[in-house]
Order: sequence, then structure tokens, then C-alpha cells
Amino acid sequence: MELKALREKRSGIIEEMTDLVNKASAETRSFTNEEQTAYDGYKAEVAAIDRTIAAAEEMRNEQRKLETPVETRDAGNNGSDKLTPEERSFVAYIRGMAAGRSGEMRADTNMTKGDNAAVIPQTVANKIVETVRDMCPIFDLATTYRVGGTLAIPYEDSSTRVTAGYADEFADSDSTAQKLTTITLTGFLLKAETKVSISLLKNTDLDLLNYVIRKVAESMVFAIEKEYLVGTTNKISGIAGTVKNKITAATATAVTTDELIDLQDSVPDVYQANAIWIMNGKTRTALRKLKDNEGKYLLNPDLTAKWGYKLLGKDVYVSDSMPTMAAGKLAIYYGDMSGLASKISEEIEVKVLNELYAKQHAVGILAFAEVDAKIENAQKIAALAMKAS
Repeated sequence: MELKALREKRSGIIEEMTDLVNKASAETRSFTNEEQTAYDGYKAEVAAIDRTIAAAEEMRNEQRKLETPVETRDAGNNGSDKLTPEERSFVAYIRGMAAGRSGEMRADTNMTKGDNAAVIPQTVANKIVETVRDMCPIFDLATTYRVGGTLAIPYEDSSTRVTAGYADEFADSDSTAQKLTTITLTGFLLKAETKVSISLLKNTDLDLLNYVIRKVAESMVFAIEKEYLVGTTNKISGIAGTVKNKITAATATAVTTDELIDLQDSVPDVYQANAIWIMNGKTRTALRKLKDNEGKYLLNPDLTAKWGYKLLGKDVYVSDSMPTMAAGKLAIYYGDMSGLASKISEEIEVKVLNELYAKQHAVGILAFAEVDAKIENAQKIAALAMKAS
């Protein structure tokens, strides 16, 4: 089937899905079982068409590469742009190290030594960070600082507010000022490892630069999302280690509608515009079964939602890094995630592991980045804690 026909078929299915949603909304009711089944079927078919279109476009790009002169390949953006000298040096370094030529790194091409490995050129490091941003919502939504070393961030403690009142001439008046507080972001070395086939490295048709950027970013996303949401004791605190605004559920394994409302309302209205929900997939499944006083489901599929679902009017993001509903766990976050301060160093370092995966006819690419994350505005983010057993 031609791509045009596939896209037209996809548009028709989207219209069917929209009609189902509009019908239920107009009648102020939730989906019937039949409608839900139909909607899920349409959604699965759209996903299958998207995969087919992506595969067809990928093959089309590969065909274009074969038609492109060799000297213009490996140039990023499917060969449409030339690599910078620094990026060419980086590609040569990886291919050279994979071939056992450890002397490929030269100072005059800006591939310099860091504490852990070779420092990636700034343009490549920026592309890795931007790819991480595209793939990791929590990193994208957090307030990010691109600096190395220790970073102190001052903010006003909202628990004490400035008060106003009447004043008489020639008389002192009482006043209060907000307390200035500081959070400190240091830096913990986060590593991201990926494997690359030696056969791919020898293939001059491979867009090695973008391939490595994507693979390193995928590995970093897994580590960053887990640390930013859950954290590690004595390492990156993340949301779990610094959240102060908490609602405690009445039980250890279930959540009520009222508790979700309490959690949402614990974030001031001024920060509600960009607020989202974050939870584990199993938690979302449990919440899909909750109903309001009129028997309507609280959480429903929504075509306008960024991640496919909305709860009490706000988008729901699902992360496997989040704990499930269990005793003492922080199972749900709600709020404006710009309240999370994220620090990632300007320099990312890379090391090519020649021997570790030699039996697999592959090389490992190990990237290091200095990362930290803490909540810098306690009012923006709230958490639902399950009752301790």
C-alpha cells in the first residue's frame, strides 16, 4: 500500500475515534463497553499504521543513502549537511578505537582527555542532551541548568508570606518578609552504556554520528528518569527525596477519588496551568476503574492528551520507574514539573570499550555525565504517599 493511502486510512480511523469521543462527551457519559473496545481497536490500528509508515520512510532514507556519493555520507541529517571538523574527529575516534588504534585522538582536533575518557565535542554533547530532552518528558519539563561543578539556587520560602496592612505617619509598622532559602545541586557521575556492532562501524554507509547520539541518549533516558523521579540514597535526590507537599492515602494499596482531588488541590492555582500526573502503569490501570459520584470514570482515553489519557482534566504520564501502590511508597506525583531543578554538566565524556564485548563482535560506548536534581519550588509539586503498613 502506498504511503499516501496509508496516511488517508489513518486519517479515517482518527475521525472514527473522534466521533466516538464526541458522542460520549455530548451525552455526558463514559464509553460503553462496546465503544471502549472499538476505541482500543482503532488505537491499535493507528499504532500499526504508524509503524508501517516509519519503516517505509526509513527504507526510503536508506535508498537515498545508496544513491548519495560516499564522500557525503556519515554527514548527519541523512547526508544533507557536512559534519563539523570536531564531529568528524569524534566519528574517526570511535571507528579508530573500535579498530584497535588507540592513538586516534589528537589535541588539534579538539578530542581532549577528561577525567573518565575523551570529552565529546560540544556540538555532539548538545545533540545528545537535546535527544534526551525529546525522549524523556521529566527531563524536558524540569528547569535545566547546563553547568559543571556546584550550583546554588536561591528561592523564596513560600511558607512565610509578605503581609500588608495600615500604617500611621511617624509610627513603626509591622511587616514580614519571605525567607530566602537555597538548594544546592552538586553533581553525580551518571554513566550510560550502549553496544555497537563492529560490522556497523565498518559500514561507511552508516550515519554513525546520529546512531551513537541516539543510542547513548536512549541509555541516558533510562537512568535519568529513574533518578529524577525516585532518586538514590546519598546520590541524586530527585522528586522523592525532596518533595515536601504530601498527601497520605488511607490504605496501603488503593487510592480514592477524594484523595486524588486533595492531591490536585494541594498545588496552588497559580501553578495548575502546566500541571501533570506521573504514575506507574499499574497505578493508571487501577485509577481507570475509579468513578465519580455520577458513575463516570475519572480517567479516560483522550485524543487531546499528550500521552493519551487525562485525569481530572490533566495529562497523565506513565513511567516504569515509578513505584506501584504499595505500603509507604510515593505512588503518584502531581504538579508543574518546572519546580524540579535539573543540572547536567556541559561536558559529556565518552569511552570506547574494545575488549568487553569482543566475543559478541561489538564494542561498548560508555558515556559519562555529571547530573543532579532536586525540587526548587516546593509548592509546584505534590506527592501521594501510600499508608505505611
